[in-house]
Amino acid sequence: MAAPSPGTERNRLDAFIITEEGINPRDQRDLMERPFFSLSKSRRTTPILYKASDVEVQVFGMPEHGMATIWDADVLIWAASQIVAAENRGLKTSRLLRFTPYQLLTAIGRATGATEYRLLKGALSRLQSTVIATTIRNNEHWRRQQFSWINEWAEMKTCSGRNEGIECVLPEWFYRGVIDRSLVLTIDPAYFQLKGGIERWLYRIARKHAGRQARGWSFEIRHLHAKSGSLARLSDFALDIRRIALRQPLPGYRLTIQRRDGHELLHAEPVNLSTSFVDNAVTPVVTSGAKSVDPPVRSGAANTGDQAHGFEKLSAHHNEFSSLNLYNLKDSNCCSATGERDHPLQHAQPHRPETHFANQTTCSSFPAVMSRSARAHAPNSENQPLPKAPEDMP
Repeated sequence: MAAPSPGTERNRLDAFIITEEGINPRDQRDLMERPFFSLSKSRRTTPILYKASDVEVQVFGMPEHGMATIWDADVLIWAASQIVAAENRGLKTSRLLRFTPYQLLTAIGRATGATEYRLLKGALSRLQSTVIATTIRNNEHWRRQQFSWINEWAEMKTCSGRNEGIECVLPEWFYRGVIDRSLVLTIDPAYFQLKGGIERWLYRIARKHAGRQARGWSFEIRHLHAKSGSLARLSDFALDIRRIALRQPLPGYRLTIQRRDGHELLHAEPVNLSTSFVDNAVTPVVTSGAKSVDPPVRSGAANTGDQAHGFEKLSAHHNEFSSLNLYNLKDSNCCSATGERDHPLQHAQPHRPETHFANQTTCSSFPAVMSRSARAHAPNSENQPLPKAPEDMP
């Protein structure tokens, strides 16, 4: 196997070699709550500029590859799952992951043919080229941190040309958010079967805020629109949400549309959850895995009738309104106790540093197949997840 180039992180990190299969998927809380990914498979280069109170998220995609998508985020979910599972077993982990494409693709419910391998390389390139700047999890030493979802990645081959897998380096910000048990949630394996970008995003929002609370959680549609990072008009976005609520595709959650005082809300209520707590407590002490060294379109509706057009008349129960849940973070509720709401940052100018690729692969463009706000979010037929039987969550 060819040695990493001198000076790269791969040269000074101990590899965390992935060997475990069939583990329960976990997601990182910050990624579930904020607009870090494009909800469309069409190439997006318009930045996401989001601000809520003192929290800022800015995401920039490069023209060559576009912004990382919510489907690309499956790679990060899988990585987080592997790290938490290993830590629960008392194993040493690292930001440098070594794995085979087969391991990753089968775990997230994808096929394992040549097309899927090519799409995986495109996902890795988008994850590396997407630049994120955020104030989340700042401390006394820094206010804003800038990084990419993958610092570098490379295909490994023997001298004879045989493929030996992939190595990738995760950013410190993401790794810290995974190694801390309080920042990780289990998710339903059926999540990977969700085909639409907005469906996937709604599941993560519901899992993060409604969680296991019997009363669920209510969001104002306008609030959700700002929270999604969608480029669609609010009216188109609201129509997509109503169609999804009629279809009820989210595993473990029932969605209902509610109205009060002229405001339209989405209520998510847990039903038949298969998720539970994240196994053993993971030490909050962070080690990056380094050896000893000197000191930021469309709303995301799937190709399943979620276009922003007319829709069936809502049944009577959709007009019922349950009291708002104010148990959790105030800036995550549709109407917080202080009246604060998330709102997009309007005038921030993107700063896109030069990014170098360990293995540069041009991603294919996914054609739009729908009209209005949802057409760009139709899943690519080559990248459909295979059915995967639900399993008990830890």
